[in-house]
Amino acid sequence: MDAAALWQRYQDWLYYHEGLEFYLDVSRMRFDNTFVEGMKPKFEQAFKEMEALEGGAIANPDENRMVGHYWLRTPDLAPNPQLKQEILNTLEKIEDFTQKVHSGAILTDSGSKFTDVLSIGIGGSALGPQFVADALAPVFPPLAIHFIDNTDPAGIDSVLTRTKDRLSSTLVLVISKSGGTPETRNGMIEVKKAYEAQNLEFGRHAVAITGKDSKLDQLAKSESWLATFPMYDWIGGRTSELSAVGLLPAALQGINIQEMLAGAKEMDIATRIPKIRENPAALLALSWYFSGNGKGEKDMVVLPYKDSLLLFSRYLQQLVMESLGKEKDLDGKTVYQGIAVYGNKGTTDQHAYVQQLREGVSNFFATFIEVLEDRQGTSPEVEPGVTSGDYLAGLLQGTRQALYENQRDSITVTIPQVNPRIVGALIALYERAVGLYGFLVNINAYHQPGVEAGKKAAAAILDLQQRVIQVLQDENAPISLLVLAQKAEASDKIEAIYQILRHLHTNQRTVVLEGNLGQPSSLLVSTI
Repeated sequence: MDAAALWQRYQDWLYYHEGLEFYLDVSRMRFDNTFVEGMKPKFEQAFKEMEALEGGAIANPDENRMVGHYWLRTPDLAPNPQLKQEILNTLEKIEDFTQKVHSGAILTDSGSKFTDVLSIGIGGSALGPQFVADALAPVFPPLAIHFIDNTDPAGIDSVLTRTKDRLSSTLVLVISKSGGTPETRNGMIEVKKAYEAQNLEFGRHAVAITGKDSKLDQLAKSESWLATFPMYDWIGGRTSELSAVGLLPAALQGINIQEMLAGAKEMDIATRIPKIRENPAALLALSWYFSGNGKGEKDMVVLPYKDSLLLFSRYLQQLVMESLGKEKDLDGKTVYQGIAVYGNKGTTDQHAYVQQLREGVSNFFATFIEVLEDRQGTSPEVEPGVTSGDYLAGLLQGTRQALYENQRDSITVTIPQVNPRIVGALIALYERAVGLYGFLVNINAYHQPGVEAGKKAAAAILDLQQRVIQVLQDENAPISLLVLAQKAEASDKIEAIYQILRHLHTNQRTVVLEGNLGQPSSLLVSTI
């Protein structure tokens, strides 16, 4: 395509939202008008499905649940007055609690003001809050935030060591819908023990964000925690950032949560328009479908050209992959759907994997995130007439052009600056794009059976561990792996038993392995 034709295509496919000063450029995706026309019937159905979803239709048939994250920023859309009032009450409670913490009306058990927040959660209960904290928290927030988002003991130690001297003035948020999520529960127990070691009353520092009457809700009430906030069953973890899950930690850091909600609401309005060219989420879904042939055949590489958006690719990774990565479609047909997402930031990636993007396997499409404002205030020149921001903008354009010249497609999202309103809009944009794409390929974007399967398998391993230890205690003498597996009635799980024993032996946990560690079948196993 010559320069004049490409310039015309750019103008034809450039989306602009005046209120948000938001641009979306899909001109470097090589679909043609025939493809777009052929997709219109699918989009007409997807728009209807999305409208029904927002109206309260059961969109998660596995759990008989509605999907209502859109109601969080427009409570008037909630399907009944009770839900609307619950949303409004929760928002009011978040703001009231935050104001009391900031002002000192709520103090620690020693009577001092809180200085830090420690958020314990995993998946959607961590990725959204981490992304928003990285993007929007002021340099000197009213409360500095820290995260425990895994059950890695060394990782927990690292966080607790860094906060040890301020544990007495740290507010702990425990985030789990069921209250039984193992990783979150483990983090809470370890943090609780750290408080007890300093003779601090954990409940005077703790807040629960959880489902009504969950195990965590009951624990928080029985121990008189400072507060509890709801997690609704119609909000999935990966779409929970604009619920109490994300809004409470953001507000405590001094981030304007009303602006986040306002930006999301404005983007929701834009993405309800049932016309492909006038709907930015539809343009994204169209581009994803085209690039991957409706089957996820190409990966999504996310390249934000702003340090504060570094974690956006991680946030999108869960939102997209957990939503779209499905074995079965809505008709029960095996389809193996999904779009792989990865990314870091520009221009860092130009010194990392952009070499492969341009010249290696063409198994991806890129998404550039451009931020027009370089910084608050003026920039010094690094060369005559050139600033660091000019370099950043030039490198983005240069990479986009270099990819296109080598038959690599890309999307460019352009925002005016990184602020709460725009971050809220980006969250809403991609939530809607994922929903629309899910309808286009006929899968349920709102459940995660693969995640649940992994949890069940992990529970089975822990159950096997208990049986193995019991056998060793009963034997009270060294035995072989084979005999151990037979006595545990798990001869078909001998490899899993070996890996359990190796882990326990390495961590000096009651198990002793004797023999050649490189030849598992030769080992003798005993317990201390």
